[in-house]
Amino acid sequence: MEFKDYYDILGVKPDASEADIKAAYRKLARKYHPDKNKDAGAEEKFKSINEANEVLRDAEKRRAYDELRAGGYRGGEQFRPPPGWGQSHGFGGDGGGDFSDFFESLFGGRGGAGPGPRGAPRARRGGDVHAHVQIDLQTAFDGGRTRLSLQDGSGGERVLEVKIPAGIQPGQVIRLAGQGHSGSGGASNGDLLLEVGIRDDGRFRLDGRNVLHVLPIAPWEAALGTTVPVPTLAGTVDLRIPAGSQSGRKLRLKGRGLPGAHPGDQLVELSIRAPLADTDAQKKAYEALREEFGDYDPRR
Repeated sequence: MEFKDYYDILGVKPDASEADIKAAYRKLARKYHPDKNKDAGAEEKFKSINEANEVLRDAEKRRAYDELRAGGYRGGEQFRPPPGWGQSHGFGGDGGGDFSDFFESLFGGRGGAGPGPRGAPRARRGGDVHAHVQIDLQTAFDGGRTRLSLQDGSGGERVLEVKIPAGIQPGQVIRLAGQGHSGSGGASNGDLLLEVGIRDDGRFRLDGRNVLHVLPIAPWEAALGTTVPVPTLAGTVDLRIPAGSQSGRKLRLKGRGLPGAHPGDQLVELSIRAPLADTDAQKKAYEALREEFGDYDPRR
């Protein structure tokens, strides 16, 4: 079998921190997840990424792997585990078939521990399951609950109710303990890791914790100033438009973005909309404006 360089697979250095490994894994998992990436080889790449993360996120497995890698092994080279390696490091098992032969030869399937007493099944923690959940922006602001349907290993379906914390952002992961693959030999189940996506909203655009709303205003409102109602995720508020405003000007509603330790703001971008002149009186009104502002050139 070939030696696998798990650091190379995740694109991190051997001295990478736990946070670096987590960030690299999340980035690659999003890129190659079979639900999003239909390219040939994406599914195999996704499996390799999961396997690398399974080893490098576990302090015990990582120490043992680093010790082995220090012997000069490199990715792609032919490899055979040193005699008694798994037992000397407390690993072993009969393999779960979910990871590569290389992983199983070292760790005995999904996190295998040593053999149980008197031939009992070896305790192996169940693997984690990765999935996506889509919520609307209002739920991300308020928090709440959403239902998620998942296919289980036998082809059946299970429905979970997921609690959404207020202020969650796209790309954040919700961990549901014990909702992953079943463990064996009395070991715990894996976890379900839900990456959150937020659906487009017709009223707002999300930018980090800030939200952007485009507000149409009339020319006289921009020129003279006024106070108008503006929608926010927490309800409608009155906003003062300063006299002499132009299209593209942004007004800030402090703390009206996504909640959190440092709440975001709502940015209101002004967009001046000129009404159509449908009647003779309206046309004369525009003609009067043209006469009054005859030297004004908006393109200058």
